Amino acid sequence: MNRSLEGKIKINSYADIVGGEEDSVKEIDLKELHTFKNHPFKVKDDEKMQEMVESIKKSGVLVPGVVRERQKGGYEIISGHRRKRACELAGLKTMPMLIKKYTDDEAVIAMIDSNLQREEILPSEKAFAYKMKLEALSHQGKTLESNSEDSTSCQVGTKLRSDLEAGKELGESARQVHRYIRLTELITPILDMVDDKKIKFVPAVEISYLTDPQQKILLDIMNEESVVPSLSQSQQLKRLSQEMNYTRESVLAIMVVASTKERRITLKQELIYKYFDPDTSDEEIESTICSLLDEWKRKGAK
Repeated sequence: MNRSLEGKIKINSYADIVGGEEDSVKEIDLKELHTFKNHPFKVKDDEKMQEMVESIKKSGVLVPGVVRERQKGGYEIISGHRRKRACELAGLKTMPMLIKKYTDDEAVIAMIDSNLQREEILPSEKAFAYKMKLEALSHQGKTLESNSEDSTSCQVGTKLRSDLEAGKELGESARQVHRYIRLTELITPILDMVDDKKIKFVPAVEISYLTDPQQKILLDIMNEESVVPSLSQSQQLKRLSQEMNYTRESVLAIMVVASTKERRITLKQELIYKYFDPDTSDEEIESTICSLLDEWKRKGAK
């Protein structure tokens, strides 16, 4: 793992995200507020939304949203999509907003950073958010350089290089960022299974290297046989795709026949966590263990 690109999430203040200068707040008609283009974060009418609705009914919108003007008229929301929805459900007609003058790339970065302050973020949200932010950063002079890939590796990544160490800027190691971005290559039903925790993160990254038709074959088999791929099965499926041997029959052999013989090994948490910092995510722990096992295998261990 490239330690030089690792860093903790930088929690910016609200003023840091939207700009440090004082801005006047304007009440804007909800009909003039438009969703940010390709907004990667989901706005759900769930229990937390209802709590926000009740808070707004009682105290109003305590923190204004952020917008920029649209060429077509109205305003594009940078920050405040959930608050806008809560205002609608609360029966309000307007919402307080700060109007900022952002370029397209500045708007993307501000939108992503403001949403990354949330406590709960789905893997799919993180995946598309990181992809959008990397594209915006690349326009500002940062580069994304691909590494060579070993066909048996369960950790396929890239190095993100810049004068400001973009890995730290994004709050994760560059390789972990790339693994999240790989999830954007999954077809929607499989990506939904990742969000629902039916498929684990690292196996999902391996599945992302399958073509869309190959993923659809896998999805059909998962639904028909009530199975989900383990990490080793996902690696085998990826290998089938690389070797041009991916058929429904070969997938069935891995997912159904081979799974009856698959061993289940459980490691005690105290044996694992003593090797990692307390704030290391489960996904990074799993990826690191896989990387070390790959290196051990390449050295000829029996």
